[in-house]
Amino acid sequence: MQPLHRPKFLLPTTFGLGHLPASGTWGSIPTVVLAALLIAIGLGPVASPFLYHLVLLVVLVVFSLATVLRGEETEALYLGEDPSEVVADETAGQCIPLFALPIGMDPSFWRVSFALLLAFLAFRFFDIVKVWPANALQRIRGGWGILLDDIAAGVYALIFVQVVFALVMR
Repeated sequence: MQPLHRPKFLLPTTFGLGHLPASGTWGSIPTVVLAALLIAIGLGPVASPFLYHLVLLVVLVVFSLATVLRGEETEALYLGEDPSEVVADETAGQCIPLFALPIGMDPSFWRVSFALLLAFLAFRFFDIVKVWPANALQRIRGGWGILLDDIAAGVYALIFVQVVFALVMR
């Protein structure tokens, strides 16, 4: 039986997205789409901050737990450390720069679009480059090692997005 058809692997692969080429990018997209949908229906960080942040927190916790709890099992299944098929860590890490999306009190379409795109690109950059301590965290074995480098990338992306908006979008 293919891992995709086993329910216990649906969350670690973010519902099978981890089996696509450029899997880390695909694993990050659902979180950005979710944030965009919440903003579009009036439940964004300005209009409904509690609900917006609660939804992102639930995604962060659920996909983090999926990564940690299934980490060793997925490494055994996919025959390697931090297998590319496991993208729940990207799904979780992408939440972090979206928590403090700097769209201001009057969020225009272009400002929101720029913020979402910048958060996505910054997270992907820091996830790929692995700036210290992300590179050291990735060497931890099992699910924690799979997850923690992406959490660090999320924090770096959050800081980067805030700095860019502070300098460019005054």
